[in-house]
Amino acid sequence: MMKTTTSLLLLCLAAFSAQAADLPELVLPQGVGVNIHFTRGHERDLDLIAAAGFKFIRMDFGWGGTERRKDEYNWGDYEELTTNLEKRGLRAIYILDYSNPLYEEAVVSRNPVTGREQKDVASPQHPQSVAAFARWAGAAAKRFAGRRIIWEIWNEPNISFWKPRPDVKQYTGLALATARAVREADPNATIIGPATSEVPVKFIEEFFAAGMLSHLDAVSVHPYRSYKRGPETASEDYTRLRALIEKHAPTPARQGLPIISGEWGYSTFSNRGVSLDTQAAFIARQQLANLHAGVPISIWYDWKNDGTDLAEREHNFGTVTHDLQPKSAYVALQTLTRELSGYRIEKRLATVGTNDWALLLGRGAARKLAAWTTGESHAATIGGLNFKSASSVSGDGRPAEARLASGSLSLTLTALPQYVTLKP
Repeated sequence: MMKTTTSLLLLCLAAFSAQAADLPELVLPQGVGVNIHFTRGHERDLDLIAAAGFKFIRMDFGWGGTERRKDEYNWGDYEELTTNLEKRGLRAIYILDYSNPLYEEAVVSRNPVTGREQKDVASPQHPQSVAAFARWAGAAAKRFAGRRIIWEIWNEPNISFWKPRPDVKQYTGLALATARAVREADPNATIIGPATSEVPVKFIEEFFAAGMLSHLDAVSVHPYRSYKRGPETASEDYTRLRALIEKHAPTPARQGLPIISGEWGYSTFSNRGVSLDTQAAFIARQQLANLHAGVPISIWYDWKNDGTDLAEREHNFGTVTHDLQPKSAYVALQTLTRELSGYRIEKRLATVGTNDWALLLGRGAARKLAAWTTGESHAATIGGLNFKSASSVSGDGRPAEARLASGSLSLTLTALPQYVTLKP
């Protein structure tokens, strides 16, 4: 009972924080998002993103490209992108990231994809460059104030995106200065971080211990994991992360800071990736499992395949192909957002199999069930449903068979969730 009460308290605190910080409620599809890699044009991409039911995009907001002369800022690319997003009811998570040769020196670093050494610009780590980055971030926040942008501080600073090598003290110094500058420029800004790759406890704890939780509106992480481990396993990481937040929160209210799943996907590359069908199942289950864990925003990586080489991992994370043809993942995401629009998760129902998931969702008086298995497909029965009849849609939008009799629902569970409408 104590565990249940604590969980409810944390969810209530998270909901309060989310509301205050302009984060979405735990209602589908308000927090469904995807990473992109463009600014100007690409309106066909944005049309398809909106049509799938995505509500957020996440995109680099690069320092070097917007400040080419000291203290002169050109926001044109992001003005166009933000306007195009607003036309389609989309919001932005902009990542304040990367360095600027005007302020930092050249270094040798390791490419995060190829692993090869390369020349790069050091991440901001000296007083002058940290101050310049914070000044630039504050100017950006002031320029885009009122446009409901979420500002994320850097991208995966715990791995090779921090040059020449990860340094939690350097990153934390930058994050503190940046958060203060953004908050001063726009007191209503929504600020998240540290955007780590996976959930590195030691790195995050040192970041929290420096006082960052006083400045953040949510804690963002990228819960990547072995491709053998499905989206449901991230709940273990969220539990550890919430314990760290509680430990280092400066006030009781901040113990309930929300957790954001800021980037995470599974590639369909032919060497060691997942199948197209598995990727489709995982994109839907990521959204559902994260919502069940109290995570208000889940950003899928990536919008479209970054290339055409089917054996290259980075070319195959997309929900659509390089030429915008829908993959199974796109269809699965679109089906989820259409079938569950306006619904919030009420509870997970008891099932016979431990690998089986049955989430009861509500929207006013209406009720639906999202059901799947993390094991092999099999016939299952879910009891305790006091409804008159049921109809079901598979995760790819086709009709599915489900029979309700005497309060028990009979259906076939697969890796891809299906959506059952329960009729009173």
